[in-house]
Amino acid sequence: MTARRSAAASGSRRGVRRGLAAAALVLGGLASAALLRPADPAASAEVAVVGRGTVEDTVTALGKIQPRAYVDVGAQVSGQLTRLHVTVGQMVREGDLLAEIDPALQQAKVEAGRAERARLTALLVEQRARADFAEAQLARQAALRRSGSGRGEAYDQARMEARIAAAQVEATQAQIRQTDSTLQADEAQLGYTRIYAPMSGTLIAVDARQGQTINSAYEAPVLMRIADLSAMTVWTQVSEADVTRLTDGMPLYFTTLGHPGRRWTARLQEILPAPPKPPATGNGGGSSASGGGGAANSVVLYTALFEIANDRGELRPDMTAQVFFVAAAAKDAVTVPVAALTPAAPTSATLPPADTAAERHRVTLIGSGGAIETREVRVGVRDRFNAQILEGLAEGERIVVGWKTDDGRPPKIGFRL
Repeated sequence: MTARRSAAASGSRRGVRRGLAAAALVLGGLASAALLRPADPAASAEVAVVGRGTVEDTVTALGKIQPRAYVDVGAQVSGQLTRLHVTVGQMVREGDLLAEIDPALQQAKVEAGRAERARLTALLVEQRARADFAEAQLARQAALRRSGSGRGEAYDQARMEARIAAAQVEATQAQIRQTDSTLQADEAQLGYTRIYAPMSGTLIAVDARQGQTINSAYEAPVLMRIADLSAMTVWTQVSEADVTRLTDGMPLYFTTLGHPGRRWTARLQEILPAPPKPPATGNGGGSSASGGGGAANSVVLYTALFEIANDRGELRPDMTAQVFFVAAAAKDAVTVPVAALTPAAPTSATLPPADTAAERHRVTLIGSGGAIETREVRVGVRDRFNAQILEGLAEGERIVVGWKTDDGRPPKIGFRL
């Protein structure tokens, strides 16, 4: 009896252990199923909300601000700069006296020329008197010859002297004209010793000092620069990869380092047909097959010009301008980050045919309840960061711009240029 009870108890304990083992297997399976169950895809997505804004497709370039009208004032005669009547930054009017050069040498030349002309004038009076006398002698000898009482030799002598006297008068007259021409040049040189402003404007540079000796024998030295600062020209350097996107009259804006947040607007006026000449290399102008690689690898820049009013004088010569040529723009447009776009096939059954200017892309959306869906959209204007959506998305919808990595960190999002 005791042995029977012991066997029954032992069987009961084995049944309990089997039940516990079965329960453990079930719980382990449920836990494994929970671990193997895929997570909510929306939880690992980096999400952005479709919004509205302005998108601009621009060509960016650097430019230098220069006065629209300026003139370099030089010296046309040599000598010591005795007086300098202006300073840098001074406003001058056309015709104002700017500087004076010692006129002693030029004045002496003018006086010598005037004296020579006076001498020739007196000589001409004498020679005309001699010519008149020779003409009278010739007339008397001609009358005697006609009457038969004169000698032929005396007539020939009188005719020769009359012709010589007339030639001397003509020679002296030519010398007077030559002297007048020289005197006119000397008087002009004397006038150049007083330098006047050729235009109205601001004196933006003075490169000479009072007392300095000016030498204009080989080239006219530049003494100062006068500029009209009421209007400026921006000389913009555009790379050959972007110059084909520019057109005359296209809108643009630019900023400067000295005025953060300030934007000036204008329109493109001109694109010069050829790039500026590179500076001389100093190798005598020779070239070789092996030496041409440097020029071939250098960036070719074309010059684009436009003008901007400067009534308040905020723009100064040689300022650097960051110029943005607006090739296309969309205001108050539905926009998404460029990182959310994936190029789509050229044709689509979901969207009707559209203009060729619009690009077709796909975006990933998070719908109601966290469902993931893919939709095809038409993209219009785009910049480095945002793109205009012409069709396929509405403001407020949530789109995926990237997926988190396995360790939970956000993805590295690259912007398409």
